[in-house]
Amino acid sequence: MATKQKSVFFCKECGAQSTNWLGKCPNCGAWNSLVEEVIKRDMPQTKQHFHQSTQNLAIPVKDIRISSQQRLNTCDDEFNRVLGGGLVLGSVLLIGGEPGIGKSTLMLQVALHCKNLKVLYVSGEESAEQLKMRAERINVRNDNCYILTETNCEHILAQAEELQPNIVIIDSIQTLTVEYIDSTAGSLSQIRESAAFLSTYAKRTGTPLLLIGHITKDGNIAGPKILEHMVDAVLQFEGDRNYGYRILRSIKNRFGSTSELGIYEMQSYGLRQVSNPSEILLSGREEQLSGTAIAATVEGSRTIMIETQALVANSFYPTPQRTSTGFDMRRLSMLLAVLEKRAGLHIGNKDVFLNIAGGIRVFDTATDLAIISSLISSSQDKAISSKYCFAAEIGLSSEVRPITHISERISEADKLGFERIFISKYNLKGINTSQYALEIIPLAKIEDLLRYLL
Repeated sequence: MATKQKSVFFCKECGAQSTNWLGKCPNCGAWNSLVEEVIKRDMPQTKQHFHQSTQNLAIPVKDIRISSQQRLNTCDDEFNRVLGGGLVLGSVLLIGGEPGIGKSTLMLQVALHCKNLKVLYVSGEESAEQLKMRAERINVRNDNCYILTETNCEHILAQAEELQPNIVIIDSIQTLTVEYIDSTAGSLSQIRESAAFLSTYAKRTGTPLLLIGHITKDGNIAGPKILEHMVDAVLQFEGDRNYGYRILRSIKNRFGSTSELGIYEMQSYGLRQVSNPSEILLSGREEQLSGTAIAATVEGSRTIMIETQALVANSFYPTPQRTSTGFDMRRLSMLLAVLEKRAGLHIGNKDVFLNIAGGIRVFDTATDLAIISSLISSSQDKAISSKYCFAAEIGLSSEVRPITHISERISEADKLGFERIFISKYNLKGINTSQYALEIIPLAKIEDLLRYLL
């Protein structure tokens, strides 16, 4: 007797299910987000038995014992940093990024470097020969790395049960299918059920599961939004392919901070870890040029020196252009308004272009003072010494506001050989200035900064 089939409508945003098409999702309120998919009614006996045999009992909260989270060392310092110290046993990670950015290279490199761990690398996109060629290019030998080219979740789980690996890597979740869903690979129901199917295995056996995911043209991970809620951590691998540098950023992490980032450089042999990000973000120029200033920013637990570049030029259009790369455009508009109103710099009728060198995107408000300095430098065509750096936030009334982690920023600037660092005078409390070789310049308002720069 043929298995009965039915059509079900799934919401692309939240994964909610409906028997009829609706213009608006009753669960999340998104419009035109329901899509139709055909699924099988019957669930395989193996999955039914698995769900019936893993029922938990309710226990009082006082009886729950907290065990320390054991982590696996991936032998990749940048990857460990973003994860919060390594892979937690039984955790599920989702790694997203643009096509060709290096997601598969990063995951294969992690698999090959874990020489003391048994790793199962499952590929639904590339053949075993293609993966072998990439492994030879990385040039790291690991006899404990196993390659499986398969898209059926039931077959993958059978291989995992037989091999019993320490880590499982799936490339990618959009290529997987489960037999009890009748839709094609990459559909909402297949992505959701495949992720749930493998996640249950990861939680049951304590095996870390790494899922590679495609992204849509607007930069979001393809598939239902519920996929990101099902996993323990969501990592974004980003960067401009015109540059050689890649940034691994944590968007969600149940076992660590989301403010950490890892930096890699794409080489012919794979991805090189960048332990000192300042080496790629500072140009190392010898001549002094106007419109550049160095900012001391903090990303997670590391201090990074970045170069801000500004160009203020006469406009040939009725409406001056405002362009920002790597920095929030709305915050740039606010800083320009403060310069116009409080500092008396007439740049309202001029084009302004701002760029953060190295292709990195910054969110730290401590870069305000460096951006203000680069704008002043370009407007007046006066260069700022490359031995000066800046770390402070700017308020609407032109005050130089204090920031966090000021000691770490000063120590990093001192270690890199800077001669002066400009900070807020309200950050001086508790700082022993005599222990640093560089000069610390306290500022209260932008007017104080103008006296030093001009």
